[in-house]
Parts: sequence; structure tokens; C-alpha cells
Amino acid sequence: MKFIWLGIVFAFLWASAAAATKIGLQSAQPFVLAVTRFAIAGILMTAISHVFMGNRLPRAGEWRQIMIYGLLNITIYLGLYVLAMQTTSAGLASLAIAINPVLISFMASLLFGHRITGINVISLILCSGGVLLAAYPLLENSYSTPEGLGILLISMVAYSGGAIYYSRSKWNNLDILTINGWQTLFGGLFLLPFAALSYKGEVNKFDFRFFGSVLWLAIPVSIAAVQAWMVLLKRSPVSASYWLYLCPVFGFLIAAITLHEPLSIFTAVGVAMVIFGLWLVQRYKAQS
Repeated sequence: MKFIWLGIVFAFLWASAAAATKIGLQSAQPFVLAVTRFAIAGILMTAISHVFMGNRLPRAGEWRQIMIYGLLNITIYLGLYVLAMQTTSAGLASLAIAINPVLISFMASLLFGHRITGINVISLILCSGGVLLAAYPLLENSYSTPEGLGILLISMVAYSGGAIYYSRSKWNNLDILTINGWQTLFGGLFLLPFAALSYKGEVNKFDFRFFGSVLWLAIPVSIAAVQAWMVLLKRSPVSASYWLYLCPVFGFLIAAITLHEPLSIFTAVGVAMVIFGLWLVQRYKAQS
């Protein structure tokens, strides 16, 4: 039961990021919101890791690996993600995030010659079709734009590339919290020049909505959800991946409640297609 509740909490927190980002964007520019979030999360994680847990600092080549990972996973992925959220539905963003496992499989196949199976192809078609179907009424009602969806897709490619880079790098037992903390700090630092160049003081309101959004993204999402995910992965990677199925469901419900985004038969069928596509490929992996 402990792991069931942990999985539910992870899915809810991970799915809430899209709505929290949309709320924060009502008060601040995208990069201002992102850099503040990364600074708070990175400082907290590195302080906990080194001061309270006594973990060692990265050494030599590990710093370079962390910087590259931060560039892919924070600067490019989340930098583009927060830009996309200006013109993308929060529910749709959570649905797109859920198909990353399939995208990662395809990128690994293209980059490293891993075999692409028929199940992978069917899963990608189902997931892509589900996203497009769920997007249809949102595009029609101006909750999302084609440009926003395009930026979101590029950000997902960067995330998948970061995941592959992380999995193929040798970390020499460097603590996960240390890696996450420093890659978040470096990722935010690389994004800082873009935030400074595009900064417009008059459009940023550092109000309750801004700080509420930033703190939610920094602590429950960047720290709590990531650590919950690591615990689930340690127990069973295949079982952990099934909790991603709940993210689109929570994502659309949270967006409907907090942002009044519409739910329709297109939403239900699109989410069902994505979940079924993910289930197919994970079931195949489990049997293999």
C-alpha cells in the first residue's frame, strides 16, 4: 500500500506542473518564472545533499556530465516547455509528457541501433494519434496553438535526449540528489542570459500567484515528485513506468478545476489511446 500511495502522489504532483506553470505565467515572463524555480529547487537540493546528508561533491569529468545533462534536461527542455505553456493547454502538456517513454525508445533506436519492434511503432501511432485527438477541441477553442504544440514537441525531444544521456553516463555512485541539484542549478544558470535579455519589468508582478506557482514547482514538483519517482524506479522500473498512465488523467482534471479548460469526448478518447499505447509497449517490455 505504501508504494501504491507513493505512485498516486507522484502522478498527481508530476501532472500538476503544467497547471502551476500556466498560473505562474499570468504574473511573470516565462524565463523569469523558470529561473526563479530552478534557483530555489537547486539550492535546496544541493544544501540537503551536501550539508545534511554529507554527500560528496562531483569530481573532474562529473562536472562536465552534469552541465551537459542540465543543458538538455533543464535549459532546453524546461526552457522550451515554459515557452510552450504560454499557448498550450495544461492538460495537453501533461498528456504529451506521458509519451516520453515511447519517444525515448525511438531515439535510442535511431542513435544507438536498438531494434525498433512492431509494438513500438503501434504504440507511437496510438500515442501520437491520441495527443492530436485530444488537441482538436483545444485548438478549435484557442486553448492551444500549433506553434505551442510544435515548441512542446521539441522540448520533449530534448527531454528524451537528456534521459538517454543520463542513462549512458557513468556517475561513479554519485548521489541522485546531488546530480539533480547541480544539474538544476547549471540549467538555470545557462537560461539566465535569455531571461536577462528578454526581461521586461513592467509585465512581471511578484505577487502571491507568482510565488505560489514557483514554490509549488520548486518543492512538490522538482524535489518531492522526482524523489518519489526514484524510489519507485528502485523498486521496479517496469512497475514505476505504469504510474505515468495516471499523469494525463490527473493533468486534465487539474486543468479543468484550476484553469477551467474544457473536457470532451475527444479528451477521453485521446487519453485512452495514449494510455493504451503506453500499456502495450510496457507490457511487451515486461514480457521480454
